[in-house]
Amino acid sequence: MYIWQREDWPQFRWNKDYVNVHLSSIRYAQGRLAGKLGALGFHISSNAMLNAMADDVVASSEIEGVVLNREEVRSSVARHLGLETEGLPVASHYIEGIVEVMMDAVRNAADTLTAERLFGWHAALFPTGRSGAWKIVVADWRQSAEAMQVVSGPMGKEKVHFQAPDSKDVPHLMDDFLRWINDDQLLDPVIKAAIAHLWFVTIHPFEDGNGRLTRTITDMLMTRADQMPHRFYSVSAEILQRRNQYYDVLESTQNGNMDITDWLMWFLDTVERAIENADGKVSAIMDKTRFWDANEQMEMNDRQRKLINRLLDGFEGKLTTGKWAKIAKCSPDTALRDIQDLIRKGVLRKNDAGGRSTSYELIIKGVANNTKKY
Repeated sequence: MYIWQREDWPQFRWNKDYVNVHLSSIRYAQGRLAGKLGALGFHISSNAMLNAMADDVVASSEIEGVVLNREEVRSSVARHLGLETEGLPVASHYIEGIVEVMMDAVRNAADTLTAERLFGWHAALFPTGRSGAWKIVVADWRQSAEAMQVVSGPMGKEKVHFQAPDSKDVPHLMDDFLRWINDDQLLDPVIKAAIAHLWFVTIHPFEDGNGRLTRTITDMLMTRADQMPHRFYSVSAEILQRRNQYYDVLESTQNGNMDITDWLMWFLDTVERAIENADGKVSAIMDKTRFWDANEQMEMNDRQRKLINRLLDGFEGKLTTGKWAKIAKCSPDTALRDIQDLIRKGVLRKNDAGGRSTSYELIIKGVANNTKKY
């Protein structure tokens, strides 16, 4: 028996003690991230927002196996945010439509969610009226008499993971869902986002695009939860990293009873990971700004500035003379002179290990003479 077939559908229940502990941790992380964002200048915070929103659009499609051109997505998002697009390609009409869906969900998060609004989003995902080679019903609920199933495996050996409600039941099921979405319940908005995610994807109201629209609704409700008009972290990007877990917990929940504690805990953990990931990126941006503010008068050549920026942006592995020479496209001797110059200036330090494994790290002077090493 699927969850939607139960007599008490959709009377979800959960262990509030477990969930509330995790929810408190998320609220703290949200506040910490908001505080850091408030300390950034407009240009820096706008770029953090651009990156997060582009990540979200790309990841939500990739979860469904649809690969978008990331630079075109960045171009479209930047244009919608009023940011510089020089050097970025012109986005295709298709990508413009997808970005417009996300922008409507986020910028107009407080607006009523209606069937017509969902139909508009759906039409933007399928502007040709086709999903690949197949013609589908667009901008309306699915209507096929055939069962809507989530399957995997080769033809003839498919495994059915879930079967959605019959098409004839979708209109009244969606009426109930939309009434609940637009009702101002005394329910934490993060919990509401988690329940809405599960509820919508369980109804599976469209012939295709249900996963992407599920995550669009999630973004809309998380924007309400954050009380910010834009996204600075991507839940979809985190789901993409945990895609197998995502499908497993959805399947077990949709095949279970009305206790959705496991789903809520997984969703909250994913949100917290997304916030922590964004928090780390914002901290790195703050470190980079602080470094160049402190060293703006220091004489450095172009190679040194290039390598320092690479370190500040996140450098894989340890910095060695050989890596410096390769990235800066110079000789090992020139690389060593660059490094020794920065050591004398207090910008780099040599790691303890010597010999052929000699490597170097960047020093960022912080508050009260604390240092961060890269």
